[in-house]
Amino acid sequence: MLPQDFALHPTTFKPLAVGFGACLATNMIIVDGAKVAFCYREKPDNEIDSGWRFFAGGESDEYLDDPDNTGVYDINTVANYDPQITQFLDAPIGSAFEREAGVGRFVQVYDFQPRED
Repeated sequence: MLPQDFALHPTTFKPLAVGFGACLATNMIIVDGAKVAFCYREKPDNEIDSGWRFFAGGESDEYLDDPDNTGVYDINTVANYDPQITQFLDAPIGSAFEREAGVGRFVQVYDFQPRED
């Protein structure tokens, strides 16, 4: 994906969450500019991966099954789209958070299990 495909141009990014590593985020956030509505942290896939996965909340299973709809980004990129995620980036593996009613403040989710691939 090229920077012109992003809802925000990378040259406008501020250092909001530097040094946290990489994450997965959907195009609904990065391309469409939606706020994060749900995220969770799983065991990282490699030494660069933070384990964080970010979603706008409207992604269907079919949408998520298409690898072109999700990308690997530095967490700082996602933080520039939604600075509110920075408050829980140090949360341990297994943590999950969602916005109340999809648009309110973030609350921790205790009954989430990631889908099996």
